Amino acid sequence: MICFQSGVCYDCTKPARPTSLDRGTDSVNAPLIPFDSIRVPLRVAEGGVIRVGMTRISLDLIVEQYKNGMTPDEFVLAYDTLDIADVYAVIAFYLLNREAVEEYVKRREEEADLLQAQIEAKHPPLSRRELLRRAATKNTNAPTSK
Repeated sequence: MICFQSGVCYDCTKPARPTSLDRGTDSVNAPLIPFDSIRVPLRVAEGGVIRVGMTRISLDLIVEQYKNGMTPDEFVLAYDTLDIADVYAVIAFYLLNREAVEEYVKRREEEADLLQAQIEAKHPPLSRRELLRRAATKNTNAPTSK
């Protein structure tokens, strides 16, 4: 399960990861570089969709394209609203929380399938014959140029 607090996503079923590495100093008394956790640029938007930063790009899209072999550089080229650091952070989040993210993506796919079925039940798809008939009717009723 993915939890969202303060705009940061994490997998609450796993033990908390340390936010910094504090080991004091090394053998020559030089301070070590602290490793602070990186904020994951994910937010929950309308409808429960998880989006990257302030963009309309969804976590679903990043995961799908990453699994299809798209690189972070290719993401930024294809979606100019994305920041390269955000793409790397989201991919790292996915890799660290693969099970929870896969659950989320699966649930979103199921919701999309249900919505599509509801729409098709209200508005059945037209046959090829009906589409051709409508096109022919539209063309015969079209105004002629003078």
